[in-house]
Amino acid sequence: MSKTIKVGIIGAGRIGRVHSESITKYVKGAEIKAISDVRVTEELEIWAKAMGILNVYQDYQQILQDPEIDAVLVCSSTNTHAQISIEAAQAGKHVFCEKPVDANPEKIRQVLTAVEKAKVKFQVGFNRRFDHNFKAIRDRVVAGDIGEPHIIRVTSRDPEAPPVEYVKVSGGLFFDMTIHDFDMIRYLSGSEVDEVYAIGAVLVDPEIGKAGDIDTAVITLKLKNGAIGIIENSRRAVYGYDQRAEAFGSKGAVKTANDTESTAVYFSASGVVSEKPKYFFLERYMQSFASEVSCFIDAIINDKPTLVNGNDGLQPVLIALAAKKSLDEGRPVKLSEVA
Repeated sequence: MSKTIKVGIIGAGRIGRVHSESITKYVKGAEIKAISDVRVTEELEIWAKAMGILNVYQDYQQILQDPEIDAVLVCSSTNTHAQISIEAAQAGKHVFCEKPVDANPEKIRQVLTAVEKAKVKFQVGFNRRFDHNFKAIRDRVVAGDIGEPHIIRVTSRDPEAPPVEYVKVSGGLFFDMTIHDFDMIRYLSGSEVDEVYAIGAVLVDPEIGKAGDIDTAVITLKLKNGAIGIIENSRRAVYGYDQRAEAFGSKGAVKTANDTESTAVYFSASGVVSEKPKYFFLERYMQSFASEVSCFIDAIINDKPTLVNGNDGLQPVLIALAAKKSLDEGRPVKLSEVA
């Protein structure tokens, strides 16, 4: 009989609940034994019970000290990711850590050292690698179908800007939003980034500017394989969640369109109308959340490398730091300057 991995979820906010629901409904070989959150409310306990999670703790140490729990998902606030990951590894738990691991590269390296010393699995939650559209592009690039990659373009536009209170603590656009796109450039190109040039503006919400951030950006990246990466971001696309990518090379190109609720297109004398993109990341990426955790569980059961490792957690943070430095100083910045 195959082993069932008992899991603890640390952090019962939005992403912690997304993972809890996807594991409960879609992930084979995993069972959630406990969830913790600094704020245990009656609502949380009712929700957990409905999910079949019998143990709800305020102190995550109760999860780490439980010998029956094999793995933890770190879904707490970003500033706690690194420390909890280190403690979990030291407790002998396999660790799935939501992105970013930390905004400080040195803290990420400390996590990687702890994980290596404990000989446990470690995976970072860059879920878009498991999305059907982006994976299809990657498969074409790896197969050599487009030849040598020349340009990798990623478009990522949110349907609504986040609350300013969130912007103040998130680390800003490059760390809470573009971080996914930095990872996607590496994933689709198969190359590391050498140099970054970023420009940005406040075009959506003046309050975001007052908080010291931008809401619109274009980033160009020189890749070590010679290709060029282009990322464009906006905090607000009025038509929905705009998530597209293209890889162009010496033999051809491959690109994806947005997911919609249906592929129906209406034709009439007044025009041709198709559906808008799905509106929110939970609608767009739910399948990818389940797939990434399934791969994490599979790596534990079958003692395989995780598909998004510690270096995959470190590199996008270095790129984000370089992008911020580029924006502040108005010049291209090599990753070696921030590494």
